[in-house]
Amino acid sequence: MADQGWLQRWKTIMGRLRLVQDAADEQRLLASLCSAQRPTVLGFVNAHAMNLVAGKPDYCQALGAADVLLRDGAGMAILLRRLGSAPGLNMNGTDFIPKLLAAFNGRRVAFWGTREPFLSEAAQRCEVQYGVHAVSWHDGFAEVDTYLDLARQHQPALIVLGMGMPKQEQLAVRLAALDNPCLIVCGGAIVDFLGGKVTRAPHWVRRLNGEWVFRLLKEPKRLFTRYVVGNPLFLLRALRYARAPVHGVQRRS
Repeated sequence: MADQGWLQRWKTIMGRLRLVQDAADEQRLLASLCSAQRPTVLGFVNAHAMNLVAGKPDYCQALGAADVLLRDGAGMAILLRRLGSAPGLNMNGTDFIPKLLAAFNGRRVAFWGTREPFLSEAAQRCEVQYGVHAVSWHDGFAEVDTYLDLARQHQPALIVLGMGMPKQEQLAVRLAALDNPCLIVCGGAIVDFLGGKVTRAPHWVRRLNGEWVFRLLKEPKRLFTRYVVGNPLFLLRALRYARAPVHGVQRRS
């Protein structure tokens, strides 16, 4: 019964996935996200997220509540190909969120996640590099009500959450319930990257889908379970899921 439970949860998330086919499709998505007239949640689905979905029904509910879910990483591409679907572009947040920030030039942005000094550094860098107006930055370890109060006070057009899974997705659900038309992005380690705490892998490593190996070598203690244990577990689940009835995914929003 529990086994069937995770299969159903995977079906839920796969059915919500929005595949981006090419650069033109990505531009249409950017334009849509930047012109949202209501609270809109953007999430990213990678192998780690799917492992959490398998074990945590409440996380599946929070992730599945997002308005747009994008495919992130080689693991998800493998799963989609096993299901007979073209995976489209790799829409990882580390690459896509900076494009969003550039598209929000001149608008109010909040950064909630990580710790100082990287948090302030991320906000300042984004103001200089992308021309956004950073109206709020706060570490990612406060109570939910703290962020709700900040959202009401500052009314940002874009909220970048860098708290990691599952906290950011659960907070996004609460933020989306506020009467403030904004884009809420579940960005994982993005604030760490923007603030210089974590460095990107070289381009050639990224082209080989090896950035996870680079990150593991940089932070082996923190990421061992996620990658060394989690990646094989995800692949085993992907093989099992692929034997179940194939479920469709969205190609267009």
